[in-house]
This record gives sequence, structure tokens and C-alpha cells, in this order.
Amino acid sequence: MSSADQTTNVDPGVVIAREREDVAVGDVIVRHRRSSRLVHWAMAGFFLVCLGSGMPIWTPVFGWMANLFGGLETCRWLHPWSGIAFVVSTWLMFGQWRRDMRIEEVDKPWIGPRMFKYMAHSEGNEEIGKYNGGQKIFFWSAIVAALVMAASGVVLWWPEQFSSGLRQASILLHEAGFIYFACSIVLHVYFGTAAEPGTFRSMTRGTVTRAWARLHHPRWYREVTGDDSRKR
Repeated sequence: MSSADQTTNVDPGVVIAREREDVAVGDVIVRHRRSSRLVHWAMAGFFLVCLGSGMPIWTPVFGWMANLFGGLETCRWLHPWSGIAFVVSTWLMFGQWRRDMRIEEVDKPWIGPRMFKYMAHSEGNEEIGKYNGGQKIFFWSAIVAALVMAASGVVLWWPEQFSSGLRQASILLHEAGFIYFACSIVLHVYFGTAAEPGTFRSMTRGTVTRAWARLHHPRWYREVTGDDSRKR
């Protein structure tokens, strides 16, 4: 096949998603440009390395996991360095997404019962933008948790430089941050796959269908497409 034929067969939405987002292209809408997806997957990858290398340090119950990284001694240096990479990728994500993640009036009901309606697949709000309240809460809580993990991790990396009380507090904070991320990532994966079919491709191809956008993020759909029609 010639290079010209290969170019013709490339999804134009995927091509545009390399550099731009919030653009309607045919039957799809570009939701995440390539740099955003790379940062997202880098953060996910470093988190998994942190998780795998940290578990055998945390408790002997997961000592077998150390073998995946070449032994416990390897885990002891890999864990903090992958933690730094995780925090850096988290802040890169913050820099890219912070504007879209501003809490608006329409998002405030999500801080409460509406979250459970969302989990029960209840009807959506016509004013939901590119991200809903639940996604924004997860974003900001992840940023705060990453800061907590970084600060407590510094204390645990150089324990002799800090007081006993601060070391004990850091252990509790580090474990709390770990539990938060472990639980929230499970929910994040669930909502990005089984709960909302069609979502996962936004982090692989960068695009979603118009129907998906209209159903889950109607205001964003209207802003991108110019279609101001409402559900009847």
C-alpha cells in the first residue's frame, strides 16, 4: 500500500487529536489531544510502578511482588524515584487540565447525593460541560493526594532528618494516600469502561462519538458542535 493510501485511511479525528481538542470532525468529537493522553498514561504507568514496588515494602504479605522488580532492595530505590515521576506527571496533568476543571455552580450538587444518582446511571444535566462534577472532584482530590504522598514520602525517604512524631504522621498520611488512590483508580477505570461504553477511546484515539458527547456532556457537545437543540 502506498503512503498516500495509508494517509487516506487514517481517521481524520485521530489526526486532529494529535494537536487539538474540542473539535467536531464528522461523526466524532476530539476530546483529548495527544499530549494530554500521554500525560494521563504516564501518570497511570508511574502509579502502577509505585504500587507494585511499594506493596512489598509496606507489608511482607506482598513480599512476592518484589520479585517482579528484581527484589526488595530494588523496590526500596525504585519506589521513591517512581514516586517523583508520578508526582511530576500529576502536576503536568494539573497544568494541562486545570482550566477545564474549575468548579462551577452546576457542579456543586455533585458534592452529595447527586454522585449516587450518577453511579446509578440516572438522567444527566443539560448544563454539564466537558467534565462533570464527579470528574472534577476526582481531579482536585487526586492533586491534593499527590501532594500529601509527596510530602510524606520525603519524610519517609530521609527519616533521620525529621522528628519521631512527624515520621509517624507521615506513615499514616502515606498509607491514607495509597488507600485513596488504590480505591479511586478502581472506580476511575470502571467509569471509564463498563459504566460508560465509548469513554475509553477518548484516552486511546482521543475521540468520542457525537452521541456519547450529547448523552454525557450535553453543554460541551453544544459548545463544540454549535447544535443548541435540547432533549425533548
